[in-house]
Amino acid sequence: MFTDTHCHLFKEYFDDISFVLDKAKENKVNRYINNADNIKTSKEVLELIYKHHMMYGAIGIHPEHVDNYTKEDLDFIEKNLTNKKIVAIGEIGLDYHYTKDNKVKQIELFELQLKLAEKYNKPVIVHSREATKDTIDTLKKYKVKGVIHSFSGSYETACIYTKMGFLLGVNGVITFKNANIKEVYERIPLHNIVLETDSPYLAPVPYRGKKNEPANILVIAEFLSTLYGVSISYLSEVTNENIARIFDI
Repeated sequence: MFTDTHCHLFKEYFDDISFVLDKAKENKVNRYINNADNIKTSKEVLELIYKHHMMYGAIGIHPEHVDNYTKEDLDFIEKNLTNKKIVAIGEIGLDYHYTKDNKVKQIELFELQLKLAEKYNKPVIVHSREATKDTIDTLKKYKVKGVIHSFSGSYETACIYTKMGFLLGVNGVITFKNANIKEVYERIPLHNIVLETDSPYLAPVPYRGKKNEPANILVIAEFLSTLYGVSISYLSEVTNENIARIFDI
């Protein structure tokens, strides 16, 4: 069985989340970490994890919301970190793709949430886009562990993250025809990765361009089993062991 460590299963994207999860179970995907990106989705995560037995949650504020979060939002996140089904703070991090003008505010928000992770001993699920150096420098200030979501950097960067105790999230991007990241992952030991879909985004080939969903973890797993030359069952065993090192699931 497999775990989707990073998905966004919200009413905004899916009409019937129960149907989506049933379909995933048919593809041997039986656990899910539903990732919020703001307070609205954090509240929805808290509702859904009680409705769905094998769904766990990550709550946090994504850097794209840096200009409109409040102290009350951070207080809400902190208040709910003692919930046993909230297994991480996420999706948090830095994103300089569209602008660097607010990078100081982004780093400040990132650090506020990393302080919470350190205080409550929660792993973090980190978004880093065109901000590698600042992400690494910021993470080094705190005693935290977690996952680098949708990792697509260099082998050298991968080694830095894994030496810091982070796992690398592999999703449908690795199946894309021109994805150079395949060559990087060939050099990364299997015990350093976890599987994710980022649903409803980044659907793997042959579903690229369509709405992604947790069932497609199996497609990613089949691709990786070929890349690493291991069986599907072995891949499942190792990635679930990796998850157990980071998350209290």
